[in-house]
Amino acid sequence: MANVVEPETPDLSGDFVVLLRDYERHLSAERDLTAHSVRAYLGDIGDLLDHLTRLGHHELAGLDLRGLRSWLAKQQSLGKARSTISRRATAARVFTAWAHRTGRIATDPGALLASPRPHRTLPGVLGASDTKALLDVSAIAADDGHPVGLRDLAIIELLYATGIRVGELCGLDIDDVDTGRRVVRVFGKGRKERSVPYGVPAGEALDGWQRQGRPALAQPGSGPALFLGARGGRIDQRAVRRLVHERVASIEGAPELSPHGLRHTAATHLLEGGADLRSVQELLGHASLATTQIYTHVSGDRLRRAYDQAHPRA
Repeated sequence: MANVVEPETPDLSGDFVVLLRDYERHLSAERDLTAHSVRAYLGDIGDLLDHLTRLGHHELAGLDLRGLRSWLAKQQSLGKARSTISRRATAARVFTAWAHRTGRIATDPGALLASPRPHRTLPGVLGASDTKALLDVSAIAADDGHPVGLRDLAIIELLYATGIRVGELCGLDIDDVDTGRRVVRVFGKGRKERSVPYGVPAGEALDGWQRQGRPALAQPGSGPALFLGARGGRIDQRAVRRLVHERVASIEGAPELSPHGLRHTAATHLLEGGADLRSVQELLGHASLATTQIYTHVSGDRLRRAYDQAHPRA
């Protein structure tokens, strides 16, 4: 297990350091969160405990609702974004609930803590023609049979076909792909498992990568990873982000896009093609339908057509 991520100001009492280590074990072993999520939670809670120390409290019993609110107010005074403040409020609520449940504090002050609703900004989205251009460019780059070109085509096709997160894609193993049913098994946030279908073009790209590309890059230490880097190890998220940025940048007039933008593009095209919101929620792996709804920006023309077709008084 990784060591506790120390807060920016290391002036924590021994009790708080031990508390952070206990919380790290809970996040890693009991909640099975990713290393990235554990670091984020520990960073936020380390900052909260540092703030509590500066208020003169060296035991968790000194944490109350007023202290939580003053911590969030400090974030606002430092110019933190609403989304950051909202995330930290959530982290505090999760932490205090755990501390109360495990008997470390008598009451749960976080249960009454409100947080500002973050401004939700939508990532860019590709239109149908730009998406086709992106896939065509990727296919052309794979025409010579070079293993990296075959891999990149399979990555682009799979991201668009499934709408999975970049971390989910990088975590895929060979056995997670059911080529007969054209379904990929994905482990999302909190290690929640779901199955996501993909279409024929993505299946063909995956087949080319697994038959010709992957064996050329595989090394004795490659393990079961589906997608490999140039040195044979599991591909990392930075390489996938760089690939998507470069490929989209080669398309004239296309918006700047990340792998999350391809996820958004997939969801948008599904909805515009008639998929219902619940199905898209299941495909994306969202716990809440409200999260899926941020992907449903619908053009005014399409909304007008739907209204004219469906409303009896249109």
